[in-house]
Parts: sequence; structure tokens; C-alpha cells
Amino acid sequence: MPSSQITTITFFRYEGARQRWWAFKQMGLAPALLKEVPGLQFGKMLGSGGRNGFSVLPNLSVYALLCVWEEESMAQDFFIHHPLFQSYEQKSVEQWMVFMRTTMVHGQWDGVEPFQITENFNENQLVGVITRASIRTRHLWRFWRFVPAVSRSVGNREGLLFSIGIGELPIVQQATFSLWENSKLMKAYAYQSQHHKEVVRRTRALGWYSEELFARFLPYATRGSWQGENPLAAFFSISTPIYPADQA
Repeated sequence: MPSSQITTITFFRYEGARQRWWAFKQMGLAPALLKEVPGLQFGKMLGSGGRNGFSVLPNLSVYALLCVWEEESMAQDFFIHHPLFQSYEQKSVEQWMVFMRTTMVHGQWDGVEPFQITENFNENQLVGVITRASIRTRHLWRFWRFVPAVSRSVGNREGLLFSIGIGELPIVQQATFSLWENSKLMKAYAYQSQHHKEVVRRTRALGWYSEELFARFLPYATRGSWQGENPLAAFFSISTPIYPADQA
């Protein structure tokens, strides 16, 4: 039987010193709480850096919750009923969620392979991309030396809908999440950007990473807004959220 696994990523924005401090503490508290959630196969609470996440300096206002679910109904139950998620929603001023199915993946995250391929890959379809790496300590300065140029090079690329740098630990464990109109435009950036190509070359030649993962997804639903808009509004009907927002 084909896997019914889905992946969700939810972004939260917090305002005010008290709420930001509460959100920061969740980085330490959430892992143990997420282990008890039924149907959750893999879960990570992720922080972000400044300048849209691509900075060594943290952004204490923005966090992301990445979840891999056994099936969608279990995700729905968590988002509607679970007190942990309800507290995230109540204390944040903005939330944005994307539901996705995996189309391609290679690599590991904390020694496991969290994503199962559940959808055929089509390079002409909307695509979400997650990259994640643990950077070897001796290569940290080399890696971060290239980050500003790579970040600038992706900013205005054709087909880019959304991009943010996220991570579990500042500086040493880094991830990115991006959304593109299709894989053709995403690959055009990956293979044509001189800054990005140079990072990939050095990564392979010098072994910057002790662990890395690359995954592509087909987003199929979305809910909420980010900076007052839904970055996927052109692809989905926003009038009907993925689950009833007022359901108790």
C-alpha cells in the first residue's frame, strides 16, 4: 500500500518581549512534547536568522514547526485540538502553514530518513524545497563567508515565491525552505548562480558537512498568511482553509 505520509511546515511570527521569550523557550521544550503527539513521525521546532533567516544573528520573532505525519487526519487533529499548537497560535500574531507530499529526497536528518516519497515528481509543478546540513566545526568560517552572497543571489530569482533560512542550532545546523513556481526555474538558479555553484563545489571538494539532506515536495494546500499575504495565493483558494479554523 502506498504511504499516506504528509509533511507540514508552519511559520509563526511573535511580537513583544514576553511572547518572543516564550517562543525562544519552546526551542528547548518542544522536542519532548512533540514526541508524545500521535501520528507525528518526525518533528522539529526551528529558529530563524536575521535578513530573512540567512544570517548568523538570530531573529527572535520568527520560528517554524516542521512535522512529518503518518497521515493527514492526524495532522488535522493536532492543528485543531492539541494544546501545544493552540498555544503557538494564540501567542503569535501571524501564522502560515503549507501541506506537502514528498517527490524526491536524499540524505539524512539526525541519522534518520524522515521523508518518504508519496508523489510522482513533475518538473513543471509547484515545488517546495528543504535543504539541511550540519556544518563541520573546522569549516564554519568558510561556510558563513559565502552565505551573504548566496542569499543576495537568490533574492530576485525568477520563479521564487518564498525563501527563508531556518535551523535547530545557530551557526552549526542550518536549513532552508523555499517555494518555486516549478522545478525548472529552481534548477536554473541552482546550476546557473555562480555563488550557489561555488558553495556546492566547495562542499563536495572540502567536505564542509557532516550530514546533509535535500528534499523536494509538492505543496497541495496552504493556510494563513505571511507578512499579510499568502505566498501561494495564486495556486490555491485561500477562502477555504485546509481545516475549519473555528472547529473546537
